[in-house]
Amino acid sequence: MNPDPRVGAVILAAGLGSRFGPQPKMLAHFAGKAMVRHAADAALASLARPVVVVLGAHATEIRASLAGLDLILVENPDFAVGLSTSLRAGLAALPPSTEAALVLLGDMPRIEAAHLDDLIAAYRRADPRPSAVVPVHGHRRGNPVLLDLTLLADDLAGLTGDRGAGLILSGRNDVLEIPGTPATAFDVDEPGRLSAQT
Repeated sequence: MNPDPRVGAVILAAGLGSRFGPQPKMLAHFAGKAMVRHAADAALASLARPVVVVLGAHATEIRASLAGLDLILVENPDFAVGLSTSLRAGLAALPPSTEAALVLLGDMPRIEAAHLDDLIAAYRRADPRPSAVVPVHGHRRGNPVLLDLTLLADDLAGLTGDRGAGLILSGRNDVLEIPGTPATAFDVDEPGRLSAQT
């Protein structure tokens, strides 16, 4: 299948990850490669194009870990203000023709292209078009998510602080939920959580 230019991907990899310790979280190895590289490889193997990675803390090192990949790298100088600034920076880097965006967290190394393509397929099948498609595992919404950039334009533009789209979506009745997997519920905040899974 060919990539769908109307659906882009944004990988959020700008945070300090302070709970992880002194080592840059995005560069911690999982199954032999940096966590952020897992996210990038999954996005590039999916139908989404282009793939944007938002950098902030440790930008030079993370940029080096992604060398050779067909990515748009965007540095967010305001990353310390919170997640919302990185989300907005990533979405702004997508082409104007982009209808929807997959939003991935750089610390979810078990996400694969199939998870992303499932979100895209559900979005394309839905009628009427949902504002978002989210995976649900264990009765909880997880990540990544797909956001319709037209239906959510005003809400996303007004997002502030250390918040992603979750708060927006919790107040809407046009969000499509699809079955998730343990991978869509697994992220890494502390080294012990990572080592327990490798």
